[in-house]
Amino acid sequence: MTSQAFLDAVSKRRSIYGISKEAVISDDKIVELVHEAVKHTPSSFNSQSTRVVVLLGENHDKLWDITTNTLRNMIAADQFEATEQKMGAFKSGYGTVLFFEDKQVVDGLMANFPAYAHNFPIWSQHTSGMHQFVIWTALENEGFGASLQHYNPLIDEEVKTTWSLPDSWQLVAQMPFGKPTAAPGEKTYQPIDERVKVFK
Repeated sequence: MTSQAFLDAVSKRRSIYGISKEAVISDDKIVELVHEAVKHTPSSFNSQSTRVVVLLGENHDKLWDITTNTLRNMIAADQFEATEQKMGAFKSGYGTVLFFEDKQVVDGLMANFPAYAHNFPIWSQHTSGMHQFVIWTALENEGFGASLQHYNPLIDEEVKTTWSLPDSWQLVAQMPFGKPTAAPGEKTYQPIDERVKVFK
C-alpha cells in the first residue's frame, strides 16, 4: 500500500449513524481484521494492554438492549423517545466492537516503573485510541460504516457479567458498525496552518 492509499483510507473514515444488518464481508474476515489490528497496533512500553470483544448476531443486539434498559432507568419516560431511537439505530447494525484496557497490565507497569507511574493511565488511553482508529478505518475500508460511542461506565458491570469478562478489563468505548444506509454529515476543517507548524 502506498502512503496515499493509506491516507485515502484515513480520509474516508467518518462517523456513520445509519447502518443495517446486511453483511458486507464474512464474519471470519471481520475477526481476521480485528486480530491483525490488535496484533500490530502500537502501545506504550509494548504493554499490549488493549482488549477487544467483537459482538455479532444476537450478542450485538443484546448489548444495545442492555444499554437501552440501563438508560431507561435513568431518563424520564417523557424524554426517552429520542434516546430509544438512537439505541435502535445502533442495534440496527451488523455488529459492535467493544474496546477495553486491562487495568492489571497498567497497574503492573505503574509498579514496575514508578518514575513514569502517573503517565501509564494516560498512555493506556492513547493505546486504546490507536486501536479504535485502526479498527474503525479497517472496517470502513471493507465497506462498513461505524461510529464511536461511550456508554461506559453505565453499562460496564452488566457487560462484564453477561460475557464473563475479567474484572480488570475497563470498558473504554463501543463501536457499532454495519452497512451504511445514510451518508455522513458535512465535516468542516479548521485552517491547517493553525494546527500544524513546520520549521526548516
